[in-house]
Amino acid sequence: MKNKFPIQVRFSDVDSLGHVNNAYYLSYFEMARVLFMNENIGKNWNWEKKGMILKKNEVEYIEPVYLYDHVEIEIIPVHLGNTSFTLDYVLYASGQVKCKGRSVMVCFDFVTNEKTQVYDEFKTLFEKI
Repeated sequence: MKNKFPIQVRFSDVDSLGHVNNAYYLSYFEMARVLFMNENIGKNWNWEKKGMILKKNEVEYIEPVYLYDHVEIEIIPVHLGNTSFTLDYVLYASGQVKCKGRSVMVCFDFVTNEKTQVYDEFKTLFEKI
């Protein structure tokens, strides 16, 4: 079970103050979430039939992240509802906690265009962590 993923800070992520602009942290969380799902659910998952949509994001900025920091994001499932689940994120840069976040995701069938029950595969995955 893998729940930590490296994220590369790009030059374009850094603002004129020399640190990662606040808008990029949500992209980092999204990248980690995709890696988390691909690693643990599989790359052949049918995201159209068994998809998810983002309902809510929260970000707590603790310390700046810089261009040459070695960034890693840990994903922690914290809540499993009937149709939604919540993921926490901890962003480490060079081993130190620099940012925390949370996303509420809703399971969604893009074929029928309706929310759906949390998939059994997600339940099994979250129970393992």
